[in-house]
Amino acid sequence: MTAPEAESLRARPAPPRRPEWRTQAPVVAVVAVGGALGATTRYGLGLAWPTPPGGFPWATFGINVIGCAVIGVFMVLISDVWAAHRLVRPFFGTGVLGGFTTFSTYAVDIRKLVDAGHPRTGLAYLAATLFAALAAVWLASAAARLVLTRRQR
Repeated sequence: MTAPEAESLRARPAPPRRPEWRTQAPVVAVVAVGGALGATTRYGLGLAWPTPPGGFPWATFGINVIGCAVIGVFMVLISDVWAAHRLVRPFFGTGVLGGFTTFSTYAVDIRKLVDAGHPRTGLAYLAATLFAALAAVWLASAAARLVLTRRQR
């Protein structure tokens, strides 16, 4: 490359770019609002359905299983039924359902059970939550597809 060619490359201004924050700000905002709604709902259910020391954490178990079932139905609806606005999935899927389900509390509950001398309950909780959450997603999405198929006939 000659010196004049190199100089002409340096002299060219970069093409104008839209600031990344402008495209990401609405997504971050809807995830935050949705997460606040989901987490507040989860917190309220946890207060209404407390876990006794050493007991099976039914509130967290139920919240996670219900949340996974709703995720299954939601994914069928937005992928098979209607083209959702670009912010629906981050708001409801990531925000609301991400804030509602609580797999971090699930891990803490297992640790508390083991530390309190209830390793069998902790192991049962670990296995039951994994199985029930996966089953809930699969069953709910299969049921949603079945309902949609029957409605189309």
